[in-house]
Amino acid sequence: MDIIQKYFRDLTPQQEEQFARLESLYRHWNEKINVISRKDIDQLYLRHVLHSLSIACYIKFLPNASILDAGTGGGFPGIPLAIMFPESNFTLVDSIGKKIKVADAIADELNLNNCRGLVDRAEQMKEKYDFVVSRAVTTLPLLVNWVKNKIKDPGLHNLPNGLIALKGGDLSNELKLPYEIRIVNLSEYFTEEYFETKKIVHVFIP
Repeated sequence: MDIIQKYFRDLTPQQEEQFARLESLYRHWNEKINVISRKDIDQLYLRHVLHSLSIACYIKFLPNASILDAGTGGGFPGIPLAIMFPESNFTLVDSIGKKIKVADAIADELNLNNCRGLVDRAEQMKEKYDFVVSRAVTTLPLLVNWVKNKIKDPGLHNLPNGLIALKGGDLSNELKLPYEIRIVNLSEYFTEEYFETKKIVHVFIP
C-alpha cells in the first residue's frame, strides 16, 4: 500500500481504505479461483495495482465518462481505476465467468457502485464508450479490431477517445495501424525497475 501512497498523495480516506483492502480481498479470492499467480500475489500493489494506475497518471477520467476494461481478468486495470475515479463508470468484461465472479465480488466488497462486470467478449458488445482500457490481453492489431467500433465520438476529454493499452517489451511488430498512436514509457511516472519496459499505448480511434 505504501507504494500507492508514494505516487498518489491526494487520496481520500475512502480511497485509501479501498486500496488497503485489495490485498486481503485478492488473497481470499485467489485461494478459491486463481486469477493471479502465486509469485505476483506477493507483488500485488506493484505489478497489478500501481501498473493499472499508470493510466491515471496519463489521463484524468471525467465524471460520467464511460470506460470499458476489455479482458479484465480478475479486475485489472478496471478496479483500481474505478477506485481512483469514483464519478466515472467502468464496465469490466471477460469471456471467463469465474474471473468476472472475482472482479464483481471485490467490487461489491469495496462498494464500488461505478463498476460492473459482464461475462462477454469485447468484440461482441454493442455499447460505445469514451475509452477502452486493457492490460496484456492480446496483440494491438487484434485488440484494435475488437474495439474499434466501441468508441464514442466526439470526445469530452483533453485527449482523444480511443484505446489505452498497457503493454510491455518490443512493440515494433504491433504498431502498424491505420490510426494515430501515442506511446508513453511508464518509467516517466515510476522509478521502480519493474516499469522500465512497460508502456502505455494510446490508439486514437475516431
